[in-house]
Amino acid sequence: MATANLSRKSGVIVGDDVHKLFKYAQANKFAIPAINVTSSSTVVASLEAARDKKAPIILQMSQGGAAYFAGKGVANDKQQASIAGAVAGAHYIRSVAACYEIPVILHTDHCAKKLLPWLDGMMDADEAYFKEHGEPLFSSHMIDLSEEEVDFNIQTTAKYLKRAQPMKQEIGITGGEEDGVNNEEVDNNALYTQPEDIYNIHKALSAISPYFSIAAGFGNVHGVYKPGNVKLHPELLGKHQAYVKEQTGSKDDKPAFLVFHGGSGSSKAEYIEAISHGVVKVNLDTDLQYAYLTGIRDYVLKKKDYIMSQVGNPEGEDKPNKKYFDPRVWVREGEKTMSARVQEGLVDFNTANQL
Repeated sequence: MATANLSRKSGVIVGDDVHKLFKYAQANKFAIPAINVTSSSTVVASLEAARDKKAPIILQMSQGGAAYFAGKGVANDKQQASIAGAVAGAHYIRSVAACYEIPVILHTDHCAKKLLPWLDGMMDADEAYFKEHGEPLFSSHMIDLSEEEVDFNIQTTAKYLKRAQPMKQEIGITGGEEDGVNNEEVDNNALYTQPEDIYNIHKALSAISPYFSIAAGFGNVHGVYKPGNVKLHPELLGKHQAYVKEQTGSKDDKPAFLVFHGGSGSSKAEYIEAISHGVVKVNLDTDLQYAYLTGIRDYVLKKKDYIMSQVGNPEGEDKPNKKYFDPRVWVREGEKTMSARVQEGLVDFNTANQL
């Protein structure tokens, strides 16, 4: 059972518990889906799915998603909306997560160089929370400096890793675009991280702390693309692990915690092979955005004649329609379809029934 060695069995977990859960995932060949959440509604949909499938889950906010959590009407010229939204979202998740009786990793996603002030603000909140509670507000953060030189990437991540634990580190370029990280025009060869880069990251960060993971590019992209446009090579991840093992003399066949970014639209076989090489986290976003829409879309189409006015529908011109246009009704339909898609991911990644 995944929670057997965890000091906290449910709610937001941090530090050693995150590390132990990742090691358990590698040993038992499953990965934990990382769900981009932007509201209490998407949080609930994700937590329900994990609870019903008896699985751990990662809830993460991007810079844009965090700003949305605060409200689209809030200025964000100094990342104030993204900082406030991330902190508010973190406190909300911490408040409700334990109710679902599953372990939850609270994470932030893709922080590019220009967004580092966002990370600074969140880490200020981490430190304040730590002083009061003995643990950071967030389980982890990820810095995405894949648009920068490798040396700058490693040095900057190392600086943040020294400041707070645990941290997540991404190296390499991912195609597509997410929150301003746009690499659509790069040479396809640049989508494949080299083993030497993975080792150099591992060497630098492991000297500071064991609490880090690496998102290595193996042709993965963000978004969903037409078949044939994306060529994944998850077998490269096995070569990365072998190289790190050889260079470090590790007894572990999977010495690095690897992350699969751009998971939406990939096949189950691609997921399973990547997981077999030590991937412990798979990002899901695009598929879930569409899944959330379908529930609301189908409800609106089905109930169209009941939501065109507050009063009057096919059952009578004086019949009230409040029970049809109440946001708790149609938003819930989006939660149901999103939750179903999260459950599908939990099955695909072998995460289901690990608790």
